[in-house]
Amino acid sequence: MHRAACAAALLVAAWAAAGAQPAAGWSDALHDSQAAIGRSLADGIDALPLRDALNRPLRLADYRGKPLVVSFIYTGCFQSCPITTQRLADGVRAARQVLGDDSFRVVSIGFNQPFDDVQAMAAFARQMRISDPRWAFVAPAAADVPRLTRAFGFAFQATPKGFDHLTQLSIVDAGGRIAAQVYGENFELPMFVGPLKDLLAGQAARGTDLQSVWRKVKLYCTVYDPVSGGYRLNYSLFFEIFCGVSVLAALGVFMVRELRRPRTPR
Repeated sequence: MHRAACAAALLVAAWAAAGAQPAAGWSDALHDSQAAIGRSLADGIDALPLRDALNRPLRLADYRGKPLVVSFIYTGCFQSCPITTQRLADGVRAARQVLGDDSFRVVSIGFNQPFDDVQAMAAFARQMRISDPRWAFVAPAAADVPRLTRAFGFAFQATPKGFDHLTQLSIVDAGGRIAAQVYGENFELPMFVGPLKDLLAGQAARGTDLQSVWRKVKLYCTVYDPVSGGYRLNYSLFFEIFCGVSVLAALGVFMVRELRRPRTPR
């Protein structure tokens, strides 16, 4: 209940920031957005054709294997989309510092077709000063926009000034399933980095090699520092884990020795 209430409050704020009238439709938008969590894109959504800023063909399915962040924008927006994209850029930099440069991908999709074409998306990326090779600005076919936005629970409505739209980031897991929604133009960093960290920790937990174990420990010990506004390694957690492992190892050695020790007959 508390989680739903928080999501509702965030969504109302997101609509208000975008200039919308939340009283008319925020509850339906919230329902659709939250209902998208857990939805698989493998029913054809991730196979829809897209074009990146260099006019190269791609699909969302091409990003399988690593978490993916998806944002919807329109290039004629002068307020919400630029602010959200810049905030996303801040979040991406912070996340990659602690999770790794190659740990996830980002895709911004232009929903105002045919105006958000390849050239417009490339110009928007330049305007935002984003030249990240792991962040694609893409244009879908106009006919695919309704199906694409519905799959992500993204709501928008044309107005005389442009669009009222939900300010939303969707985080997709490595298997192509929507894992989380992040709302608002100026979202808190843990709201964005946290779900990515959880997804990567889950992937590491399924591995059995030493590298996977080390990655899981490192992710566990990476914590948000509200004072600095960033993430850092909490070395005290490393020490606690080391002590715990040492105690378990010592206990295991003691038990093995006790089991192997010859018993004197009574």
